[in-house]
Amino acid sequence: MLPAASSMMNASLALFDPLGIGRASVDYWRDSLERSVLYLDVMRQRGNQYLEHMEQTKPNVLGFESEVLVDGRDMPRPVNYELMRIVPPAGIEVDSLARPFVVVDPRAGHGPGIGGFKPDSEIGVALRAGHPCYFIGFLPFPVPGQSVEDVVDAEIAFLREVIARHPDVSEKPMVVGNCQAGWQIMMAAALEPEVFGPILIAGAPLSYWAGERGRAPMRYTGGMTGGSWMTALAGDLGAGLFDGALLVQNFEKLNPANTLWDKQYRLYANVDSEAERYLQFERWWGGHVVLGAEEIQYIVDNLFIGNRLSTAGLSTRDGRRIDLRNIRSPIVVFCSKGDDITPPPQALGWVRDLYADVEDIYAHEQTIVYCVHDTTGHLGIFVSGSVSRKEHTEFTANMDYIDVLPPGLYETQVTERTPSGEDEAHIDGDYLLEFTPRDVKELDEIVQPSDEDDRRFATVERVSQINLGLYQMLLQPWLKAVMTPEAARWIRRMHPIRLAYKLYSDRNPLMAPVPVLAERVRAERQVAAADNPWRMAESVASDHLSGSLDAYRELRDGLTEKLFMGWYGQPWLQTVAGLGIGGEPLRRRPGIEPEHRRFVDNRQAELCQRIDQGGGHEAVMRALIYVLGGAPSTDERNFQRLKASRAELEPGLKLADFKTLVRDQFFILKLDRARALAAIPTLLASCSNAEIDEHLEHLEHVLAASGPQADGVNERLDEVRGYFAAARPAPPETKPAVAAPVEKLSGAEKTPAAEKAPVEKSAPAEKTPAAEKAAPAEKTPAAEKAAPAEKTSAAEKGAPTKKAPSAQKKPAAKPRARKAPADKPSGKD
Repeated sequence: MLPAASSMMNASLALFDPLGIGRASVDYWRDSLERSVLYLDVMRQRGNQYLEHMEQTKPNVLGFESEVLVDGRDMPRPVNYELMRIVPPAGIEVDSLARPFVVVDPRAGHGPGIGGFKPDSEIGVALRAGHPCYFIGFLPFPVPGQSVEDVVDAEIAFLREVIARHPDVSEKPMVVGNCQAGWQIMMAAALEPEVFGPILIAGAPLSYWAGERGRAPMRYTGGMTGGSWMTALAGDLGAGLFDGALLVQNFEKLNPANTLWDKQYRLYANVDSEAERYLQFERWWGGHVVLGAEEIQYIVDNLFIGNRLSTAGLSTRDGRRIDLRNIRSPIVVFCSKGDDITPPPQALGWVRDLYADVEDIYAHEQTIVYCVHDTTGHLGIFVSGSVSRKEHTEFTANMDYIDVLPPGLYETQVTERTPSGEDEAHIDGDYLLEFTPRDVKELDEIVQPSDEDDRRFATVERVSQINLGLYQMLLQPWLKAVMTPEAARWIRRMHPIRLAYKLYSDRNPLMAPVPVLAERVRAERQVAAADNPWRMAESVASDHLSGSLDAYRELRDGLTEKLFMGWYGQPWLQTVAGLGIGGEPLRRRPGIEPEHRRFVDNRQAELCQRIDQGGGHEAVMRALIYVLGGAPSTDERNFQRLKASRAELEPGLKLADFKTLVRDQFFILKLDRARALAAIPTLLASCSNAEIDEHLEHLEHVLAASGPQADGVNERLDEVRGYFAAARPAPPETKPAVAAPVEKLSGAEKTPAAEKAPVEKSAPAEKTPAAEKAAPAEKTPAAEKAAPAEKTSAAEKGAPTKKAPSAQKKPAAKPRARKAPADKPSGKD
């Protein structure tokens, strides 16, 4: 019916519409009507998908098959977390000796699985690289009474299980923490650093007071609501449970243009191609979970408002201090300028809070690497396919390189590779990972610290404590008395976000005709041309509407910031809150406290004592690192050369031990390069000339086989040769004067100096029959008389016939064996 009417209308309009405006109108009218039907059908599928997903016992959106290894509900302090092993899909082989790879998903209102819900994800990248992969997920509802500390302890136990499953792997697992899971993993690593390998935290907030004025206003939320009493209210209305849909709603309010229009219009405008991607994402975005009221209260009070994690102000219930400076694994911080949930200041501000300068980082032997993306949003950091193929692939491929970087602060950039010739063998993948050493003060440009803002947020913390106390005293007892679990369940069901899914599902009778109409439309679909004037006008109108919502957001955020700054910046309020009027900084910075500075000074002095400790292995590796460009190296190519040197110089050394050796020598060079190089002769003191020659030969071979070198390599190699030459043993003395008084001495009275000369020069004499006969007769008096005479004759004949050093080593053993009877005076003497 619809195609026939359209054809008749087009035919009649051809006579009266020579410019085609009417026909374009008809095409657009039909296309828009068909898109509307298909859009409703996609929304119906979304609703059905939501209901099906929420009815599962253990819902997740993982795109890979998995098996549960450890259920957190069976632990001594049960939690709703579980450890899963990712089963490699067909066609992907996993190296059982490779470093295990563990992904921890955020529990911030959504369900688990976003770290591996498609091939181009964090888990997909690690599987393609050959790593055994594990996933730490969670269930929709918490175990009654579980706390944040219980979850942290459970994650530590999960990592111990992963380590136990790979006894032949000497390296600790690499752990990836996304968003909320990032700070949770950092807490665990601070408590038990020995179970962690390199740590990658993606979009994870750690410093909650930090931020840039005019951007990312989410940090003002706690102050605008009067503190954490609203969190306690939501938990009480949930009968001890906090609805994760409230967190999702806060995220969506940050960008009303995307929430109210852009996301839905993108689906409507491209419904023929966008439906699958939209449904895949909505399966995760709509999988709301529930948190315990105690958990969310701990998070808001101690992190979001109290900011105690980045200032080492947290302690566990058994008295253990949670200090991020205890972490010994390399930390990679991945953030983005386009992230309005975790902007770069909140991802990196903890470094400035805990460390006064880069020497402080050296003293704690920590390696911190950060990468700031230019455009991607919060979800794009760990969801975007392009980010996974570029940044996450490079982080995974070069984690061993990051693991050997010396302590310090580095900025890393991922650039397109331009290999040429032999250099191509030293670059993995399509990109090059480059590192630039930074100082803590250089982070100020990103973090933008402000003592005035810190004072305002400290005021918010005090006001929050006051308001929370009043609520707990006046209102909370009444709510706990009247709220029941069933009433809380109905409140969660009636949340607007949940209703939006249910109303468009098949449970709504009004949606019954939609699938029938959608099937008919797909069979007879006619798409309007891209240059259709009405379709173009629609796009322009959409852009204007989106722009209007963006203007509203900017106005709202600007007013919020001004109100926050004005209200909490008033001196009378700060004084009433107990902060005084002194104006002193209120953010605790452990790195600048006097006792900590003394620790840093003592630690540096202790580390300097390690410079001249070691042997030939340390000397060769130190020399190689220096020749390759000093400490630190610039990009991943130098690590490829160092890995090649392992097969050449240390073939029997385990990879973990080799990386420890490289890391230590990196660190020593970075600590005091001049002194480290001057100590090379000391390290080689126990080596012979032949061993030093062999070390130099290996060193030159590694450099020759590693491809094109940077400028200055030959000059540094010549400098290293000089240090190796200074370590060679002094040549033996050739003056025969020490043997002159032999005829006046008996075998028993001969001094060590007189005995040493013929030992080094008597190679031909030792092989004579006289010497062979004299050896077994050393205990007889005749032999005691003959021995000096034989040695004197050998010395006189052997002195002018000195041979190569290799010939000097063999005869040295026999004369030393004769020294024992000469120490006892004979009876005749």
